[in-house]
Amino acid sequence: MARDAASFSSDEEEDHRNLIHQNDTKPVSPSEHRAAAFDVEDFETRNGGNRRSKLLKLAFSKRYLVAVFLPIFIVVLYFTADLRSLFSYNLSSIKADSSGDRMRESELRALYLLKQQQVGLLTLWNQTFRDSGADQKSSLSGSNSSEINKGHQSMVSSSASFDDFKSAVLKQISWNKEIQDVLLLPHQSGSLSVEGAGDVGVANFGEYGFDRCKKVDQRFLERRTIEWNPKSNKFLLAICLSGQMSNHLICLEKHMFFAAVLNRVLVIPSSRVDYRYHRVLDVDHINQCLGRKVVISFEEFSQIRKNHLHIDRFICYFSLPQHCYVDDEHVKKLKNLGLSMGKLESPWVEDVKRPNKRTVQDIQAKFASNDDVIAIGDVFFSDVEQEWVMQPGGPLTHNCKTLIEPSRLIMLTAERFIQTFLGKDYIALHFRRHGFLKFCNAKKPSCFYPIPQAADCISRVVGRANAPVIYLSTDAAESETGLLQSLIVVNGRVVPLVKRPASNSAEKWDALLYRHGLQDDAQVEAMLDKTICAMSSVFIGASGSTFTEDILRLRKDWGSASVCDEYLCHGADPNFIAGNE
Repeated sequence: MARDAASFSSDEEEDHRNLIHQNDTKPVSPSEHRAAAFDVEDFETRNGGNRRSKLLKLAFSKRYLVAVFLPIFIVVLYFTADLRSLFSYNLSSIKADSSGDRMRESELRALYLLKQQQVGLLTLWNQTFRDSGADQKSSLSGSNSSEINKGHQSMVSSSASFDDFKSAVLKQISWNKEIQDVLLLPHQSGSLSVEGAGDVGVANFGEYGFDRCKKVDQRFLERRTIEWNPKSNKFLLAICLSGQMSNHLICLEKHMFFAAVLNRVLVIPSSRVDYRYHRVLDVDHINQCLGRKVVISFEEFSQIRKNHLHIDRFICYFSLPQHCYVDDEHVKKLKNLGLSMGKLESPWVEDVKRPNKRTVQDIQAKFASNDDVIAIGDVFFSDVEQEWVMQPGGPLTHNCKTLIEPSRLIMLTAERFIQTFLGKDYIALHFRRHGFLKFCNAKKPSCFYPIPQAADCISRVVGRANAPVIYLSTDAAESETGLLQSLIVVNGRVVPLVKRPASNSAEKWDALLYRHGLQDDAQVEAMLDKTICAMSSVFIGASGSTFTEDILRLRKDWGSASVCDEYLCHGADPNFIAGNE
């Protein structure tokens, strides 16, 4: 009881201080407070009570009145006032303002673009200082004997630097124009007209005639060609054994040149001894381009020569280290086709590791024959009229862009993939890794680059091409491609690497392959990869890879080759090279 009384007294003491502190100048003792707490009922009967007691009584009365009338006031207010209208102003004030949202979105987008512009300008500023320092260093080194060569290199370097500068400046103008458009966007509705406000003083970029990664002029009209007019009863069997499909396609292209020089019909190898070419190539396309029958399949050849399937002369282009690369196993496969043949022969001593340069006259002198059927192999490493054979469009007279190209089904599938995932402007990267470390380290210089160094090289090309995505054709492990993806950053933005996804019934871009039974064919998929790479705006290849070389051939023949095309980290050595075994 005493504890309760003390607690009540403490509460009353606090109330007294809050209510009468302005009029109270004398300290209050605890005994006086306790008396006030217990003698409230005697306030009316006390005579001569002090001023503090009267004020305490008044405070208590006010509390009592508030406690009684407050509920009554709330009830009256509830039944007489329209609460909905009372608070309607506040509710409407917090509704989303669509025009305000648009304005905020535009401002945020403009801030992002300004940040991009700032990064670009800083990069341009730093590049200017690096180029200036390099020029000073170059001018202080060297000898008089190399002045002409250095002058040429300086001119090439200056030209490239100026192109980079122009590209950077135009990019800043483009960003500035985009910022203006973004800020004006919220005002392009309603009664306010701002038509043309963002175009004042802004020139069309097309008027500059500048494209940093423009297409290469292949000068097709200046091609040196030879007519292919074969005798219908003279045949050349192509023998291609070295390497994978890309090597074999290059071998076939060279065989076509040999057949044209020797006036023979070329016989495509049977799928029982070679690849299934009919699944990746359109043989009829070659005949249509030349307007005559110049290439036939082995099955068609068998029908023509069904009574006498015999190779009259089997000529090996290389004699060392082995005739034609043909071993006993391959001879057995050829005989299983019903072919008979004589002894393998070579018209000269030719080492595959050190091929000699040969001419058309050499071929005519050593390989011409009156025999109906001859076989020549393997010519992949041959060096016959190299510049003539490798020119854009090839060495033969025809009315197409190129003779050896992917089948129509593969071309359409590639186009559908590009429309689905990549769009018009994309970079293609052939990033070969599997088995490439040892192969490259045997070369001088090595062509196998650490992932961070490769990412820097790729990022520089992306910066020049201003491409939004990269198509990745690779045999690398996920651990390598994952690291590569995280390191390819241009202007503060990670540039995505896009690979062909696993088949999904919800996606229709590859439906043609399934409809014609070409799905899950490794060679079809490889040719599809080549086609997507060959159609890109810019291509980065793997030095030393025939897969890359075949892509470059297609780009050259199709006219899609760009001045920005290059081998990965071209001109730079790997910053770390492992030792040999």
